[in-house]
Amino acid sequence: MSKTKLLLKVVSDIRSLADSVQAVADAIASNGSNEKPKPEQPESEEKQITLEEVRAILAEKSHDGFTSEVRALLQKYGASKLSEIDPSKYPALLADAEDLK
Repeated sequence: MSKTKLLLKVVSDIRSLADSVQAVADAIASNGSNEKPKPEQPESEEKQITLEEVRAILAEKSHDGFTSEVRALLQKYGASKLSEIDPSKYPALLADAEDLK
């Protein structure tokens, strides 16, 4: 078995171990109750906006002649390129982009 395959197997085993430890921790936290742990609720019920969605909208605005305004929006959010912007700021960035008309 090559070293790479061996390392991948070790990583897989570690992940499996981590899942098992999490299951034990959940069981201890529930004090042995027979209830299944509740799935985590998303922080907001809004659909998360992806980088690709923001990129598409900003590209469309840039294509429509708002290139300098799009650059100004990126700078407003503290970045020189879109990938540097915190995803939590995407909704506000999109709202600002929608105002470009």
